[in-house]
Amino acid sequence: MLMPLLKPLTLGAALLAALTAAVPAPAAAQQNAICYNCPPEWADWASQLKAIKDDLGIAVPFDNKNSGQSLSAMLAEKDKPVADVVYLGGPVGIQAKEAGVVAPFKPDAWDQIPADMKDPDGYWFTIHSGTLGFFVNTEALGGKPVPQSWADLLKPDYAGMVGYLDPTSAAVGYVGAVAVNLALGGGYGNFDPAIGWFKALQKNQPIVPKQTSYARVLSGEIPILIDYDFNAYRAKHTDKAPAAFVIPAEGSVSVPYVMSLVKNGPNPENAKKVLNYVLSDKGQALWANAFMRPVRAAAMPPDTAAKFLPAADYARARPVDLARMAEAQKGFMARYQAEVR
Repeated sequence: MLMPLLKPLTLGAALLAALTAAVPAPAAAQQNAICYNCPPEWADWASQLKAIKDDLGIAVPFDNKNSGQSLSAMLAEKDKPVADVVYLGGPVGIQAKEAGVVAPFKPDAWDQIPADMKDPDGYWFTIHSGTLGFFVNTEALGGKPVPQSWADLLKPDYAGMVGYLDPTSAAVGYVGAVAVNLALGGGYGNFDPAIGWFKALQKNQPIVPKQTSYARVLSGEIPILIDYDFNAYRAKHTDKAPAAFVIPAEGSVSVPYVMSLVKNGPNPENAKKVLNYVLSDKGQALWANAFMRPVRAAAMPPDTAAKFLPAADYARARPVDLARMAEAQKGFMARYQAEVR
């Protein structure tokens, strides 16, 4: 009794199968990974992300957030993350771990990263570092001498010429505060020298942007920017601008930049490939070509090293204590907002 009913069903199933087979399979989806704080003008992320696309087939869009904005975004998106990886100034990497927005991951080159440049569990790890100083457009000085010290920047000659990124928002801004503070005798528990210096600088009407300001130095809009060596070297050697870099006479700091895997990001496998790539031989060489100091020291080409200031100048820069910097940041920000801004 059931046999006549089965035959039409079998024919229908066969017809459905034939129609399904006739429909072409959809094209493979674009491979993506979202990186927070990967601006094309900073550390030549443009070349790094192009290489990732060419070599891995993973598209990573540019992102112009700074470190503080990236952490704020990840906190806001904690329940439904948008980013897959994040690039941060060292102290902010520690804060991201404490906030629970990044996940542990040990990349392939883990053993080649010095112990003091990574979280022991892999929540963050250094990819390269930079030394803070003065990025100067020498033509924009209008004949004035290139400043050589923190004290020089307070001279009336440089009124309206000095810029620094907002230290309550951008990692490089806070690094600048730490640099001047340590150089003038302060410590991680005492920011009196830095607060005093910023107050004095207010008389010179400093320019205080929140975002990367490389192009504004090249144009001469900001003749002197408290910034990293790699941006000044890029301006001089790559963009052929009238640029100079100065490590101030009183001293400065060298700071690692780190990356992390975002916790519960939408593309974890692509994210891990990106993190492995930036530490690969090619990825590290690209950082060196952008005048960053790669965390894997052997990746620094000798001809690139020759374009840096002499070792005697770099002797004035000390490494930072990332943990103490991170602990001190909130207290400094509160004082800066209350006493300087």
